Amino acid sequence: MIALVDYGAGNLTSVRKAFTTLGATFFTPTAPSECAQVQALVVPGVGHFGATAALDAPWRDAISSAVSRGTPLLGICVGMQWLFEGSDEAPGVAGLGALPGRIQRLDSNAVDRLKVPHVGWNALDFERPARILAGLTSGAQVYFTHSFAAPVTDACAAATTHANTFASVVERDNIFGVQFHPEKSSDAGLRILRNFLDLVKGPA
Repeated sequence: MIALVDYGAGNLTSVRKAFTTLGATFFTPTAPSECAQVQALVVPGVGHFGATAALDAPWRDAISSAVSRGTPLLGICVGMQWLFEGSDEAPGVAGLGALPGRIQRLDSNAVDRLKVPHVGWNALDFERPARILAGLTSGAQVYFTHSFAAPVTDACAAATTHANTFASVVERDNIFGVQFHPEKSSDAGLRILRNFLDLVKGPA
């Protein structure tokens, strides 16, 4: 059973639809204690990082404890940003802190006519092999909509450039994150979600 964590601003409807298409079993926990026995955790997200304040200390502790026991965790869009220490979009709101670094705003670029927010299809430039990217090749196109992004660190599995080069896929042990919306990214996005589900199931 997969827990889809709802903090009031996650795009749960489309994520639920994608997981249903892939045959996954999931529910939305209403209390932190419900995160204890799940097979995996998914934190979707859209909008402002400040909305993640709803994931207060009890939620962060429960999710951190699950991750420390080896439970796979996937963050999507703002949910991926929440995996880091915090964001300049909402300086007073703590992230999970599972990955080091802070989220920063993308630069607009008048010369290249690049606008922020970054909305539309863009490429994943692979930085290193990653289980979450199995079956895809560098340059795969996925759908973004965001103004803030994560730094490129050793957790970065794929980067994308829109004025700035930022981490678009992260993977470290059982922690995974995608800045784009896999549920809106056609076959490539579904492949990434399927890869996550396969990781949750473990070896056949």
